[in-house]
This record gives sequence, C-alpha cells and structure tokens, in this order.
Amino acid sequence: MLKAILLVGLGGGLGSILRYLTTVLSNKLFHISFPLGTFIVNIAGCFIIGLLLGWCESHATVHSHFKFLFITGFCGGFTTFSTFSAESMKLFESGNTLMALLYIGSSVLIGLFAVGCGFWLIK
Repeated sequence: MLKAILLVGLGGGLGSILRYLTTVLSNKLFHISFPLGTFIVNIAGCFIIGLLLGWCESHATVHSHFKFLFITGFCGGFTTFSTFSAESMKLFESGNTLMALLYIGSSVLIGLFAVGCGFWLIK
C-alpha cells in the first residue's frame, strides 16, 4: 500500500509540474480569454490515458506499479478537470456564456475523441 501511494504521489507530482509548465507556456504564447493551457492539458491527458489504458489492455502482464505511477499518478496530476470546472464557472460568471459553452463542449467532445484515438493507436 505504501509503495502504491509513493508511486501515485511521484507520478502526480510530475504530472502537476508538467501541467503547470504547459499553462505558463501557453499563457506566454497566446493572450486570449480562452483557458488554452487547461484545454491543451485536458486533451493531451485524455490522449495519454487512452494510450496507457490501451497498452495495459493489450499487455496482460502489466504490473500494478506501472498503473499507479502513470495512470493514477501522472495522468491524475496532469489532467485538470477540477480546474476546468472552476474556469468554466468563471467564464459563466463573467458573462462569457458562449465562450464557456464552447470551452465545455469542445473539451468533452475532443477529449473523448482523443481517448479513443490513443486507445485505437495502441491496439
């Protein structure tokens, strides 16, 4: 149990750092009201988790430590649906209803597509 917790924590820490750096970089490169950094991270995270889940399914002997480190830890720390929800509410509260709906709809639909693509590519 302790080993699993440490692996999840390590992966989560790395994922969180990469999420932060992605957001900082996108904010430096693009000056728009759309939360692009979170959007990029959510789509990339969906794709990565699709790849990992597809790989685990096609390799029956995958050790649980791999899943703890990369799927639960890294992807859990990297993807940001709690931030996504908060930013969506902020867009609604600031009167940017159309932007909020575009953000929510595109994140969910493209995220689902990315998971499917990652899963399909690995199989």
